[in-house]
Amino acid sequence: METVPNSADVDVKDFGQWPGGLMPALHALKHATGYIDRTRIPELAEVFNISEAEVHGVISFYKDFRTTPPKGPIVQVCRAEACQARGAVGVFAAAQQLAATAAVEIEEVFCLGNCSLGPSVAVDGRLHGRVDTAAVETIIGNAIERHGQPAEIDLDTESISDATVVYVPRDAAARSAGSDDVAAVLAAVPGVRVVRNGSRGMLWLEPMIEVSTPEGRVAYGPVGATDVLSLIDAGLLDGGEHPLRLGLTEQLPWMARQQRITFQRVGLVDPRSADDYEANGGLVGLRNAFGMEPAAVVDTVAESGLRGRGGAAFPAGIKWRTVLEAPGSTKYVVCNADEGDSGTFADRMLIEGDPFTLIEGMIIAGWAVGAHDGYVYVRSEYPDAIVALREAIAAAERRGWLNDDVLGSGFDFRLHVRVGAGAYICGEETAMLESLEGRRGVVRAKPPLPAIEGLFGKPTVVNNVLTLATVPAILAGGAAAYAALGTGRSRGTQVFQLAGNIARGGIVETAFGITLDELIHEFGGGSESGRPVRAVQVGGPLGSYLPPDRLGMAIDYETFAAADALVGHGGIVVFDDTVDMAAQARFAMEFCAIESCGKCTPCRIGSTRGVELIDKIVAGAEGAAGRSTDIDTLLDLCEVMADASLCAMGGLTPLPVRSALAHYVEDFDHNTQGVTV
Repeated sequence: METVPNSADVDVKDFGQWPGGLMPALHALKHATGYIDRTRIPELAEVFNISEAEVHGVISFYKDFRTTPPKGPIVQVCRAEACQARGAVGVFAAAQQLAATAAVEIEEVFCLGNCSLGPSVAVDGRLHGRVDTAAVETIIGNAIERHGQPAEIDLDTESISDATVVYVPRDAAARSAGSDDVAAVLAAVPGVRVVRNGSRGMLWLEPMIEVSTPEGRVAYGPVGATDVLSLIDAGLLDGGEHPLRLGLTEQLPWMARQQRITFQRVGLVDPRSADDYEANGGLVGLRNAFGMEPAAVVDTVAESGLRGRGGAAFPAGIKWRTVLEAPGSTKYVVCNADEGDSGTFADRMLIEGDPFTLIEGMIIAGWAVGAHDGYVYVRSEYPDAIVALREAIAAAERRGWLNDDVLGSGFDFRLHVRVGAGAYICGEETAMLESLEGRRGVVRAKPPLPAIEGLFGKPTVVNNVLTLATVPAILAGGAAAYAALGTGRSRGTQVFQLAGNIARGGIVETAFGITLDELIHEFGGGSESGRPVRAVQVGGPLGSYLPPDRLGMAIDYETFAAADALVGHGGIVVFDDTVDMAAQARFAMEFCAIESCGKCTPCRIGSTRGVELIDKIVAGAEGAAGRSTDIDTLLDLCEVMADASLCAMGGLTPLPVRSALAHYVEDFDHNTQGVTV
């Protein structure tokens, strides 16, 4: 694993030998000074043997790269659908108003991965959840006051070995709710050893702490720093009674009803501890794989029925077999951790809570297809995940799980972390490959498929985090056990993410076939506001909006496809009856216009025309007849985008627009609703 320099005196020549080294070099320059000095561009062009125009092109493509110093701290305010459902429009407006007179940079971002605890704001990478218009003023004021000061020191809370263990999540969502403060107070209590685990996924209870007792772990939550003293007095260390006591964690209804396979260790283990990982069943799948021929490993993955969990749902075994059978000695495994869809945060939670599972899955994939290098492309909005992954990779290297002769098998496998730079389109696999190679994240035409001609022109397995992280369990338990779960061609489990206006948001892993109604009302407890649920978006910003009468629909790929809907990455965003669905349709087009890579006309221009058309329809200046004509034109535009766009960015944007028109057409008449989200 390459080490990224942090010195203010960055020598970009250090990156000259890195494959695709321009992006890491730009990140190092930005990290050192807060921006990229234009005077370094000729040097970058020389080091990477490209033109200065190409360097300019890369810098200008990515939102994270700026060529002028920020006037103050950078405050990112999430504008994505899940945060919109919880009041983000007002928070963003308040932040913009403050920025007009304050030394601060306000940036819109379309997901911070804190979708159950929004509205969310990040200050120089530090996440804040449950932010309202009053809180954002305080956050910005504190950021300005602390700007330029050293970063907070990560407390060593795990130095005592002979004490009662109390688990306090280090997950970014838990931290956004105050878990660091809780950990710091607990670390000062005699006889306590604090372990920073991942979140169990009951995010409405964060910070949720657990104490280890002879009966098992006992959970308490949500716990604030000021609650610790009363918890200690009530016998916390023995699992004592207290108003915040929830009971034995594994017996809580939320946990007991799940079938955790991919997430089996998340929240259970210390994500920084290789020993903890191995003691809880880690490496069994990898050792089994090393006892098999590569083709047999591929067959096992195929027989399990595992399909890509990133959204496309392509059978993983077919993709792996294609790479295995492709000619050539150089092949790659690429993990797509650019989880940018609103309402999705499972990749982040897994990397922060059980990164060794992802590492193990990537090694298995490398062994199966004959690849000796793997790349994980992580979005920059996930700083905690980046740190957790790099620390886990370093630990794995020390243990002999990576690099030369993995586990004494004679197989070599190296793992590299690359960081995105604020481009949603890089979640599309070919745009991500372009970014990994140090270029603008522009979508490639297919064919050739990445499995034939992918990273650096070589055969490449591209899977997302959840897909690769499921592989160790399949190799450990067998293909048949995994395939026995689910329904039809949707085999195994899905990690659903409940977000938006929902009372109990978080992670639910269960077999395909569960209904939306079960997830939203039985797990999620209905809307957070207590008002009726009016719309549910499944599958991220490119997914359809479903009305209440569709919530009984079972969740599997085929059922959703037949309903012109999208399972996607498993994100579920809930809206109550105050939502303006015309505004949501407009946002879908606006989002596409902002995030399009610009390569194809239907996406680049169609989305812009879509915004204009929806504005015209809602304004209603031409009366009912004109409105009807404009809706027909909008539907025609959606057809063009769906059929002619180069990738899913433009091709699927019509789904939320069409569904809004199909189920909520009354919202497009400015006289009948006009409620803003």
